[in-house]
Parts: sequence; C-alpha cells; structure tokens
Amino acid sequence: MARLMRDSDIRAVLTAQLQRDHDGDSSTLIRQEMGLCAGERRIDIAVINGQLGGFEIKSDYDTLARLADQATAYGRVLDQATLVTTQRYLTPATDILPDWWQIMCAQVEEAGVTLTSVRAGQENEEQDPMAVAQLLWRDEALQELRARGLAQGMTNKRRWLIWERLAAEVPLPELKQVVRDRLRVRQEWPGGR
Repeated sequence: MARLMRDSDIRAVLTAQLQRDHDGDSSTLIRQEMGLCAGERRIDIAVINGQLGGFEIKSDYDTLARLADQATAYGRVLDQATLVTTQRYLTPATDILPDWWQIMCAQVEEAGVTLTSVRAGQENEEQDPMAVAQLLWRDEALQELRARGLAQGMTNKRRWLIWERLAAEVPLPELKQVVRDRLRVRQEWPGGR
C-alpha cells in the first residue's frame, strides 16, 4: 500500500519547485497562506508576478468538502489556479473544479514526492474587480485613489467603500497590475514576509 501524503509533504516539494522555476526572478513573490476576499479565504501558495496564480493543496488527509466554495472564491481573484492533490482525489476534484483550473498529481516514488500535471490550466476570465481590490490594505487602496485624483471625500471612509471606489473607477486590467505591483513590494505581511 502506498504511503499516505500529508499537506507538508506536498507543500515542501511544490514550494521547492516554484522557487526553482522563479530562481533569480526578482519580479516574482511566492507567498504561503495568502488571504483572499478580505481574508474570507486563504490560498495555500500564491505566486505573484505578471499574473496572480494560486496553488491549493489537498492531501490524503484532507477532504474536498470546501473545494467548490474555495474554487468560487479563488475564481473571483486569481488569474490562474492549480490544485495539487493525490491520486485519491483526482477524479472527484476534476468533477468539482472549473475547466480553467490546472490539476497536478502528487505521488510518492523512489526518489521522493513527484508532481505531474494531469490537466492543463487556462487563464481565468471571470475576476471580480471588488475582490481584486480587496487584496490591497486600506492605506494602499487610498494611495491608489489619491494617485488618480479620486480620493476626495474618501480619507475617513471605511475600507469597503475605498475598495468599492477603486474597483469602480480603475479598469480591471490596470487594477490587477496595480495590485500585483503593490503585493510584490509590500514589506509587512501578517505572519511575516
């Protein structure tokens, strides 16, 4: 019987692979456990560069009970998403996830855990500008409004109203670029950099 894999087994291999893939690329930030949708959800690993990509891990010790809701939330924000799971969940996860998600299988082999793509991903074309704006902290969003001359009357407003204004006033492609740029240079993160 094959050894059951834990999240930590898959995460270590996936993180190492992502670091190799982006080695020397100062425009890429790899972030563990990044909050999305105002902290409502967390993607296991985010890769931020010219796109915002996310990796969700489902090990043998997980369930797929939350996967449909996670896919919906992640689809509001991410340009690309990848599920990394074990043989146990390949078929049911494929039935749950939208076609634009990539699916990778983690397997234990003699050399250790290997990751194999079993379904190619595509670009997500359904992001929600409000959910994208929510990746910014209140002050960051307010600074972006100020830079565009849109901050009048917003200085003392709640973050939701600031995000709402930013999402309504800045075209989505530009908003996505602004958010990625801000995230890549952010110095302070919950839990450290």
